[in-house]
Amino acid sequence: PFVDEMRAVAMRLHTKDQAREGEKEPQAPPVARWEPTVEGYLRFLVDSKLVFQTLEDIVDRAAVPWYAEFRNTGLERSEPLKKDLEWFTEQGHTIPEPTAAGTAYASYLEELSEKDPQAFICHFYNVYFAHTAGGRMIGKKVAEKILDKKELEFYKWEGTLSQLLQNVRTTLNQVASSWSREEKDHCLEETEKSFAYSGDLLRQIFT
Repeated sequence: PFVDEMRAVAMRLHTKDQAREGEKEPQAPPVARWEPTVEGYLRFLVDSKLVFQTLEDIVDRAAVPWYAEFRNTGLERSEPLKKDLEWFTEQGHTIPEPTAAGTAYASYLEELSEKDPQAFICHFYNVYFAHTAGGRMIGKKVAEKILDKKELEFYKWEGTLSQLLQNVRTTLNQVASSWSREEKDHCLEETEKSFAYSGDLLRQIFT
């Protein structure tokens, strides 16, 4: 199945300390040594909300008809993030505007979704699936260090997460079954770019 190919490419782009199959040398300190700040984390959450909202809007509009298959997967994150940002406001924090990294990624997704559906789906897959894996681990570490272990809504899903992910994998495999080998390879080649954009967002947490 095509999703296995997507996963294999993504895993190779992890560093050796992030995943068994990782092949990259780490460039940043491991998560355990991060010193996150609330300001940095808020920038990351605001940018994440913009990116997830953009992904949700794109599949709702479905400029490409099969995008509609990816509506209401249960993985949507913009509403939970909205609640989290409201909580931070109640704690007396000022919510920043999206950063250049967040707006650049959102614009890139909009552009891809119109002209390059296979590349767009690569980002869709990596953003949602990475958040349920490494994203949750990072959220836990940050909460331990600066939020008194509070679990944000961003890291909670309704229903069984493994089942929600499996449903999306099944849909992805069905959609990709009609793609040519060239289209599949083109989708896989976009993985590195999706990691670069997501990495720019994550770096906000500890800068």
